[in-house]
Amino acid sequence: MTSSQADPSPEPLPGYAHVYSGKVRDLYAPLDASGAPRDDQLLLVASDRLSAFDFILDSPIPDKGAVLTQLSLWWFEQLADVVPNHVVSTDVPPQVAGRAVLVRRLSMLPVECVARAYLTGGGLREYVTDGHVSGVPLPGGLVDGSRLPEPVFTPSTKAPVGEHDQPMPYADVVAAVGERTAERARDLTVAILKRGNEIAADRGILIADTKVEFGLEGDSLVLADEVLTPDSSRFWPADQWEPGHTQPSFDKEFVREWLTSPGSGWDKASGQAPPKLPDDVVERTRAKYVEAYERLTGRTFAP
Repeated sequence: MTSSQADPSPEPLPGYAHVYSGKVRDLYAPLDASGAPRDDQLLLVASDRLSAFDFILDSPIPDKGAVLTQLSLWWFEQLADVVPNHVVSTDVPPQVAGRAVLVRRLSMLPVECVARAYLTGGGLREYVTDGHVSGVPLPGGLVDGSRLPEPVFTPSTKAPVGEHDQPMPYADVVAAVGERTAERARDLTVAILKRGNEIAADRGILIADTKVEFGLEGDSLVLADEVLTPDSSRFWPADQWEPGHTQPSFDKEFVREWLTSPGSGWDKASGQAPPKLPDDVVERTRAKYVEAYERLTGRTFAP
């Protein structure tokens, strides 16, 4: 199933109308007393679906939705003095308890807000080509895993489901949302990554980069969707950090590495959907997500 197909059969939830299904999350609108969908709130449900290379994989990761939701809620608390968030309540239908939150409905920015503290992935590929990432010039001599002198804002387009996000120069962000909003989004994205790394460092984790989403409520920016999770960020064990090669990780990079290995038999350039993940890859991926949650929060994950 490709990401352009998303989830064709969202679970029915009494009292809610299905609005949209993305790669990982399903959105529902609460129904008012007359049975009409409310326009001020949404129920954000995190599934166990996993996306990689713009495909939704046929192999869900057990408890992934709950890990993402619980970790985001923990981070929202840690970031409360940095930026307001969209959470209204965790009082949700029992069938989605632990993996859903009721949130404010916002006017979402048409930009993927990305900040990088270390160079890897798509940012590294850009850098190797022209020494820039999203138009931001970087020092020479950097390699895979290099720590940047300061975290940088490297936004990308918010492509339609099934298509690739593209690097976006800051001037294009200004053109899309206005100078004041662009500046605030840039500063908040970098501040979130900096705070995240300050906290994660005490837990033996480096956050290489992260993607966040903001919505507007009046003139104010509000942090939405998820924050500093294994789906939206790269987490590296600090004691194994060694620039010059791909770093071990606590995130879905593990799945990407398997998919592009000879063992998967899949050709990324073929246009065909990736194969089903082996049971051991599913189990190890779940373990990585849970370990990231437990190391960061200091809590035992309870499904």
